[in-house]
Amino acid sequence: MGRYGQDFLHYLQVEAGLGINSILAYGRDLRGFLEHCEQENITSCEKLEPADVQHYLGRLSRLGREETSIKRALVAIKMFLRFCEMVGLVNEDFSGVLEGPKAWQRLPVSCGVEQIKKLLDAPDPQERYYWRDRAILELLYGCGLRASEAADLLTPDVNLDIGYLRCKGKGNKERIVPISKISGQVVTEYLNETRVSLVNENSGQRLFISRTGRPMGRIEIWRVVKKYAARASMPAKLTAHTLRHCFATHLLSGGANLRSVQEMLGHVSIATTQIYTHVDQKRLRKIHKEFHPRQ
Repeated sequence: MGRYGQDFLHYLQVEAGLGINSILAYGRDLRGFLEHCEQENITSCEKLEPADVQHYLGRLSRLGREETSIKRALVAIKMFLRFCEMVGLVNEDFSGVLEGPKAWQRLPVSCGVEQIKKLLDAPDPQERYYWRDRAILELLYGCGLRASEAADLLTPDVNLDIGYLRCKGKGNKERIVPISKISGQVVTEYLNETRVSLVNENSGQRLFISRTGRPMGRIEIWRVVKKYAARASMPAKLTAHTLRHCFATHLLSGGANLRSVQEMLGHVSIATTQIYTHVDQKRLRKIHKEFHPRQ
């Protein structure tokens, strides 16, 4: 069955057009299920039954896996079963009858504006990579980028003359995001002061490069955020993705409409963006107090 799993991942890349990080995530989840099938002597897709999947999900629960993790594994299995039916490996797709845990919707971790200012001011101007690290923090927060999106940025993707950048999100979906005046100034300084001294034949057109001139990966972007989060005494759970959450929350609290925020985040469904409307309770109380007749 491992060969069918590889065919499925190839399908996700070539036909479905998913990004490499999504494919790796599906691969990890599916590998665990296929290893379980091997242990249970299930040697072909035709032998799979709904009870086999439910038994595997129950096993994950007993091992202490979180509900969100189990739910993600179920999504991978369902997609695999649909693929198997599509290519004729099974006669019937029973993914519709499979049920997973009903996870509570968790609100994203967010920080106040003053906390974010403290983080953005954490890099020391005396440090060699000051402008690069400042530019990374500015774009993660100022444009709501994922760490992988920041790592994949090319220098032509950033148009500082008109104040926009172009990035590719999940599924290689392209979007245009405005750059603030302050963020644009920091990126300009980085290009003129730091990048020009680091660039070499290994750099290509990548915007953010390491001290060796090689393109920075998303893990290196993540480490930059953790470094300055610790220096600024920020919450331990703060990550690069937290800055994306703050971007959305602060825009909405400032009066931005939900549809605009959805476009800037690159969410396919507005339901994904709506979670941020639950974060800013202070703004909701203010609106209620201002407009409700029973005050």
